[in-house]
Amino acid sequence: MSGRKKPRAVANPLDSTITSPSERILKECHTLYIDNGNGLVKIAESLGVRLLPPRKKIIVMIMGNHSAGKSSFINWYVEEHIQKTGVAIETQGFTFITSGRKRESLTGNATLHLYPHFRPLLEFKGVTDYLNAEISTSKQKKFNLVTFVDTPGLVDGDMVYPFDVNSAITSFGEQADLIFVFFDPMGQALCKRTLNIVEKLSEKCGDKLRFYLSKADEAGRETDRQRVMMQIVQELCRRPGLNKCGFEMPTIYIPNPQKPSRCINQIDEVCETIEKSINQAVQKTLDQLEKDCNLIISTINHTLEQDRMNVSSNRSNRFNSFLCGVLGIFLPSLFILSFIISTFAPEELDTLVGEGLAKTLNLSTGIVVYLWDWIPEDWQIMFVIIFGALCYFMLFLAKYFARQGSKTITKREKKKLAEYSDYIQDVVKPKKRKLYEEYLRQCAAEYDF
Repeated sequence: MSGRKKPRAVANPLDSTITSPSERILKECHTLYIDNGNGLVKIAESLGVRLLPPRKKIIVMIMGNHSAGKSSFINWYVEEHIQKTGVAIETQGFTFITSGRKRESLTGNATLHLYPHFRPLLEFKGVTDYLNAEISTSKQKKFNLVTFVDTPGLVDGDMVYPFDVNSAITSFGEQADLIFVFFDPMGQALCKRTLNIVEKLSEKCGDKLRFYLSKADEAGRETDRQRVMMQIVQELCRRPGLNKCGFEMPTIYIPNPQKPSRCINQIDEVCETIEKSINQAVQKTLDQLEKDCNLIISTINHTLEQDRMNVSSNRSNRFNSFLCGVLGIFLPSLFILSFIISTFAPEELDTLVGEGLAKTLNLSTGIVVYLWDWIPEDWQIMFVIIFGALCYFMLFLAKYFARQGSKTITKREKKKLAEYSDYIQDVVKPKKRKLYEEYLRQCAAEYDF
């Protein structure tokens, strides 16, 4: 019997909790970014490039005046009583509602750790004290691919919030994939604070906004509902940032078998909007994965090309430094040697260094002596000064070129970059293509193309 140990089984393997191909695709893409060995985030960081891993779920922010049915809708979608509901302002902060393996509640700092994309909220003083997350084990509808953000109920008048609620909601909205705006026909449907925030959001993320007339079954007769909707639309159109938009405002309410209503309920369209956003998120994630792979590869190629240029530049600088150094030392040495040799008689020099070497020395130094004799006596001192300065300048240039060397990549680093490039080309990109094909097959199965 072999003594080799079997690999330990994973307690909660990834595929055991996945309920749809879209969820698996998003999670596998996320894993490609955060893998400890060859995660794209780690590879990019080593290249000086910052990447954020894609989210595994879409973010749906729900905003509106207080008692507009935001929390009730979340509870209905999740099919679990997570958020408090009522006529009072129950939600005074921001609550993330997401799915997980066990029921859990998180405070502000833990919530931001779970959702790093929302760290810019730290700029708003007091928000983290009113920030929490509720994790549910529900698998109803598409909840496993959705994170809801329940926002503070908005009111006009003297209501004081513990933080800059307008700016905070706007910041949340910029990070969200969808923004649902609930208008309560029985309450402050024309709440100015709500309209101000909607107008601000429309400047940067108008394509995310969706408007709904919530609690439509409590608005009386059909004519009453239509009148309220017209008032809301007219008020929205008066806003400079919104008057060019066309508005759709489905009527929704929480179904209650005990209180049947003849009012048209379009709440299923809300679910369809969420599903469509999930499909778009899958496509965007796969497209972003392709872009990030290309960015990493181009950065690696640029790094290697820059290294080749640095190597060539360093070689040129070393040659220039050597040449200037030799000239700075050789020329004054030859000048001094010429005058020393000129003091010896030819017979003495032959005896001292040998006939062959003596001829070479006489030839080389003779040229220097000849040039010296050619210079007028009045200019010889000036020539020595200029000649000394020139030699000094040569030595200065030698030192200058020696310092111009650029940092180059070691063989080990080049090997690592090659491994990264091979990993992207041979593993990540084929994986991305496979996931895209799987997603398209899923679409064909769902819609029977």
